[in-house]
Amino acid sequence: MSRSIHSESFPTRDRSRGERPSASPLTRRLFVQASALAGGGLALGGRLLEPGSGAASGAVSADAGEAVLSAFVRLDPSGRVTITAQNPEIGQGVKTMLPMLIAEELDADWDRVRVEQAGLDTASFKGQFAGGSMATPMHYEPMRRVGAVGRAMLVAAAARRWGVDAAECTTEAGVVRHAASSRSATYGELASEAAALPAPDPAGLALKDPKDFRILGTAVPGVDNHAIVTGEPLFGIDVEVPGMRRAVFQRCPVFGGTVKSVDLDAVKAAPGVLDAFVVDQNPEVGLPSGVAVVADTWWAAHQARRSMQVEWDLGPTAEQGSERFAEQARSLAAAEPQETLKADGDVGAALAASGSVLRSEYHYPFLAHVPLEPQNCTVHVRTGAAGGKEVEIWAPSQTPERGQGEVAKLLGIEPAAVRIHLTRMGGGFGRRLNNDYMVEAAAIAARVDFPVQLLWSREDDVQRSFYRPAGYHFLEGAIDGKGGIAAWRDHFVTFGDKDGYARSANMRPNEFPQGLLANYQLDVSKMPLGVPTGPLRAPGSNAIAFVVQSFLDELAHAAGRDPLQFRLDLLDGKMAGVSGDEAKPAFDARRMRDVLTLVGEKSGWGRRQLPRGTGMGIAFHFSHFGYFAEVVQATVSQRGDLAVDKVWVAGDVGSQIVNPSNAVNQVQGAVLDGLGEALAQEITIEGGAVEQSNFHDFRLLRMGQAPPIEVHFLRSDNAPTGLGEPALPPLPPALCNAIFAATGKRVRTLPLSGVDLSWA
Repeated sequence: MSRSIHSESFPTRDRSRGERPSASPLTRRLFVQASALAGGGLALGGRLLEPGSGAASGAVSADAGEAVLSAFVRLDPSGRVTITAQNPEIGQGVKTMLPMLIAEELDADWDRVRVEQAGLDTASFKGQFAGGSMATPMHYEPMRRVGAVGRAMLVAAAARRWGVDAAECTTEAGVVRHAASSRSATYGELASEAAALPAPDPAGLALKDPKDFRILGTAVPGVDNHAIVTGEPLFGIDVEVPGMRRAVFQRCPVFGGTVKSVDLDAVKAAPGVLDAFVVDQNPEVGLPSGVAVVADTWWAAHQARRSMQVEWDLGPTAEQGSERFAEQARSLAAAEPQETLKADGDVGAALAASGSVLRSEYHYPFLAHVPLEPQNCTVHVRTGAAGGKEVEIWAPSQTPERGQGEVAKLLGIEPAAVRIHLTRMGGGFGRRLNNDYMVEAAAIAARVDFPVQLLWSREDDVQRSFYRPAGYHFLEGAIDGKGGIAAWRDHFVTFGDKDGYARSANMRPNEFPQGLLANYQLDVSKMPLGVPTGPLRAPGSNAIAFVVQSFLDELAHAAGRDPLQFRLDLLDGKMAGVSGDEAKPAFDARRMRDVLTLVGEKSGWGRRQLPRGTGMGIAFHFSHFGYFAEVVQATVSQRGDLAVDKVWVAGDVGSQIVNPSNAVNQVQGAVLDGLGEALAQEITIEGGAVEQSNFHDFRLLRMGQAPPIEVHFLRSDNAPTGLGEPALPPLPPALCNAIFAATGKRVRTLPLSGVDLSWA
């Protein structure tokens, strides 16, 4: 494996003062089928299948207009290439990135490429979801092979027309050339002939050498950019269906509560209201108990809901709250842990033998996702020709196939009877991995005879999320005689029961720095939770990095060591494969050392003369296959006002940056997301209900708080991986370590809005 091939820098203006699937589809065979378009042209369909699972599907039917969206590529006689983006677009750029992979190997002219969003089509596509930063690692090679098949067929068609060997032909920007005879033909001219040829085996085709890439590695604008800035309808909230009415859904403020009584007649009498009814709870598909209101307009439904009088059975979660959780955590930490997940060496003996032992308590809060587009879904339930129910759904879902199954189960029909159109999402961050809003909309639409659009309010979205779980860490660390770490113990108090953890509330036994220390111990204790939790951007890592990298900084200062050099020494000499198991890819200490070195160089670590009250902090984390290190420079006034001056980022996500424009956007967005979370975001629970309700008390980052962010990519000889999540985790600890450097105050609780940062 080569080290540090080169780095690419993407600076911004300066300012004074990013649940892993169990298996990778790359191990599956890719089948590609070709068919002719009516009126002439070529269509390529394909699918990833397990070996031996049967024939591939994906054939295309088409008329003189559009083909059914079940193919990857369509090429019409004019030479226009239409490429289908199979995965949901949540702002991560996959609708541009996946077609770029196909177009590169097809050797298409990108200016003549049109991209279409696929609907859910399990017969033609595999891995049709958005989450876990998995789009690149799952599809980098398979999508290139789809393009390679198309190119091979077009070359074969040209060779056949000219009576020459296909090996003598070359392609470039949508044209096949035969240099020896000076002949050429456009892809459009060859499309129909190519469609008549059998598709070659993708596995037998040679892919381009990256040095020959013409599209990959170039900054390509997002294919939806123009539509977004001009306000064209792309998002779920934009959907309009003939005869559609609007709906809202009143849920119990306490999680798990159910409707006891409601005056439905009073609700139905409100202006514009068409119907109102109680929806029964169905835990199997995530449907809560509540009251649905259907009206001509959303405002009419919303107003009727506001005046609604509902009596609730609150249920057992009403006994839970944030203060009680904190008390329980302290009590559990003082007792023997319920379980030891990892015990390397003899931590107790190492702690007892050290003359320098640190003990610290860290806490992070529940967090909501708050995508700017609230949850919404449009559903039409009708009787089909065979007499059974047919469902058509327009949904901004990260996991549409899962939603299809849940709706089918709710309505007692086959999944094939549920057709889902994928809309662009105004953010997801893990929230739309859950399809509760889709299930709610289907439950409401099944009670009426017209299409219904369910739209959540911002209050719904803040108070009914699947929250990033809070956590409590009670740490002990010891310094050895050489200024290194002699021992590390973490008693992690989290949520769950004897059967397992609450969603996203676990910590893996091999979490860093396990594997790098002779004496390491991870204990865990769990407490019950009735509040729903789930993945938030960089799940697990977004919280664990704050704790681990902050405590690592404490140990560095206790040892009198430079925080960067302390980290480099910890990683020095370690081989690839440290901390690897089946649940998590192996951590390569050398790759992390390289990005740490790079960010230190680019930030001028240790070389800057900073005024009093200004400090620099550093942190790193391995998340979703990505290696990221970050330096934050922050200034804190004596009265405690905080300003983030600049952030430097270095990342290694493998050998190829598919689209540099989007890559920088993803890294900067992740950094800003992490900054917003660290500064002011917190969900607190009281009486089983969320206390926050909107952006006034769950504050997003303001424009004036956003610092310049300088991004550097280190290209390494490793397979390309994703970027949506791994740049987020290092930001909160790097910021808190910068605050310590500026003020001498150690931050162990987030958010910072609840911490006194003033200094004398």
